[in-house]
Amino acid sequence: MSTNLLTTPPLSLYIHIPWCVEKCPYCDFNSHALKSKIPEQDYVQALIADLDADIERFNLQKRPLHSIFIGGGTPSLFSAQSIESLLQQVFSRFINGALQSAAPEELIEVTLEANPGTVEADKFIGFAKAGVTRLSIGVQSFESEKLVKLGRIHNVDQAKQAAQLATNSGVQSFNLDLMHGLPNQSIENALDDLKTAINLKPDHLSWYQLTIEPNTAFYSKPPKLPQDETLWNIQDEGFKLLTEAGYKQYEISAFSLKPTEKDNKNSKQCQHNLNYWRFGDYLGIGCGAHGKITNVESNIIQRTVKVKHPKGYLDSTRDPLDHLTTVSHEELPFEYMMNQLRLSSPFTLSHYQQRTGLASTTILPILQQAQTKLLMECLDTPPNQETWQVTALGHRYLNDLLELFL
Repeated sequence: MSTNLLTTPPLSLYIHIPWCVEKCPYCDFNSHALKSKIPEQDYVQALIADLDADIERFNLQKRPLHSIFIGGGTPSLFSAQSIESLLQQVFSRFINGALQSAAPEELIEVTLEANPGTVEADKFIGFAKAGVTRLSIGVQSFESEKLVKLGRIHNVDQAKQAAQLATNSGVQSFNLDLMHGLPNQSIENALDDLKTAINLKPDHLSWYQLTIEPNTAFYSKPPKLPQDETLWNIQDEGFKLLTEAGYKQYEISAFSLKPTEKDNKNSKQCQHNLNYWRFGDYLGIGCGAHGKITNVESNIIQRTVKVKHPKGYLDSTRDPLDHLTTVSHEELPFEYMMNQLRLSSPFTLSHYQQRTGLASTTILPILQQAQTKLLMECLDTPPNQETWQVTALGHRYLNDLLELFL
């Protein structure tokens, strides 16, 4: 890896809260159904100890924080007081933490995932006062039969109410998570779900296809899913519907409204996820959380995985770090492209060099091969080949495109 190519990217923080009311049959995340009262204070203390260890391990005292994402599990099971305590301690450890008391347009994005049925008006307001600027609400469907099949604990009315509560909570924006390609779902069912979501006026929609993952209940007993032709039609008609409603697709399953004048520089796109997709750095704290850190001085990129089970993670005598690995030069092209190619926006070979530390020659021949297959497009005038973008065909056959980089 060349010493003059690798640069330090933005640094985000992912915080994992593993508990949920029930484990959904499609979920392959590290989540644990509630069996007793959540040890909120002990877990917050463990999270901060985990964060301090990472800051020391990777010498991050002088790096600013780009964004925070609190995911799970169901983070909205925590009290607003616990979230506030957690965020205050996090902010105090980074040089730009004071910005959270600055003008709204200067706040860093702080997202918290919430599920309908675990929230009420005062709780959302409390999260906003605690420092949360963005809520992501796991609706998945607005059809009662589908919610039951997906193992969701909320009903349709609670889903709609959660969106209204988010609108009035004081957060800067909110996202609705919505699935399509559900068991026995027709095109009409899927589009009705999408229309209902659009009518609730979220700033952001995550609209993605249900996939059956290993180690899930659906994998053991697969439900009957729509045929491929139906799935393609759902996507095509859904994209048209979203475009007509003013949403712009900027990632395979992410759609955002354009920011208004009052938003100033704040975009409705998820800044935290954008940092993932642009191969930025992120700390991962909490049960089973993953992280990626660039060390320019040592010319390496490292990945971390934390202890997975809450009992082990809460054991103060045990190091929360379970795995620390260095990403090999051979793995970096695929890892970079696996993230970057999810985006609709172009990227440059210079950006690839800065994020991976590798010369452009390690990837250019593959990009040219993908271009001949109409999966990638070079946006520059020959002989310049600096700027590249995935085509619509490339997004449709993304797995085939990514295989070229293995």
